[in-house]
Amino acid sequence: MHSTRTVGSLRVSPLCLGGNVFGWTADESTSFAVLDAYTAAGGNFIDTADSYSAWAPGHAGGESEAVIGRWLARRDRDSVVIATKVGAHPELTGLAAPTIKRAAEESLRRLGTDHIDLYYTHFDDETVEVSEIMTALDDLVTEGKVREIAVSNITPERLRASIEFSVAEGTARYVAIQPHYSMVSRDTYEGERAALAEEFNLAALPYWGLAAGFLTGKYRPGGAEVNSPRAGSAAAHLATERGLRVLAALDEVAAAHSAAPATVALAWLASRPTVAAPIASASTPAQLPALLAVPDLTLNDAELATLTEATA
Repeated sequence: MHSTRTVGSLRVSPLCLGGNVFGWTADESTSFAVLDAYTAAGGNFIDTADSYSAWAPGHAGGESEAVIGRWLARRDRDSVVIATKVGAHPELTGLAAPTIKRAAEESLRRLGTDHIDLYYTHFDDETVEVSEIMTALDDLVTEGKVREIAVSNITPERLRASIEFSVAEGTARYVAIQPHYSMVSRDTYEGERAALAEEFNLAALPYWGLAAGFLTGKYRPGGAEVNSPRAGSAAAHLATERGLRVLAALDEVAAAHSAAPATVALAWLASRPTVAAPIASASTPAQLPALLAVPDLTLNDAELATLTEATA
């Protein structure tokens, strides 16, 4: 992965490695192997959150950050761009200023670092004024604990208010948005959010770009059951006409390039306006090649049209 993308002042790989699986479906040694293989291939952009993987039985949140921190301890810190998020840890929910500041300290401790490269508000907290949230984030940037700030799940109205506050008050402002966006979920980003990203020059870094694994092509009508914690939500797309259309289009384009469906799905996403780098996770090193191939796959206009029409 030789080319890079710009996210604020950060230079990042065109494929971001999702860390939601680290310490969950990938144990520590497997997580280290995935991280080693990703960085060996030239990747430098790792995404996590303080809440990963609080949803798993016996987990408290912070497991992913802790695994990344132990991996990071034996590497050059400045060789990677680490993104994490605040607002959804079970013990530190919401975006009140004291919560943001304490959560940042906890993330820094688990990651074993003195700064977070890209810090997201994970879910907006509409009980807190935009001014309080943006000022708290600005304080972290001023203190050198955070390099750039970003936003994930938020209404267009609150997003505009947040950016307009930053511009008016001269505080740090969001440089990126992490939306739910894929070939089978376009309306979660396209429209108002994408228009705001364009207006304010936000880099879009989509999550669930493979629709919980559906767009890898491993879920098929009448196919073998997939043993995965995310199988239910992925397989649901098989029940829709669009899901079947998208699979057929992916198969067609993948065959023309001798590529994996996942590579094609993420390449489509990477081609969309405002998108800087899709986020995708790998539970094993064997799943990485299809992801690492994304920046090198060039889809022509006809192929992009075929894929886009299938998503309608």
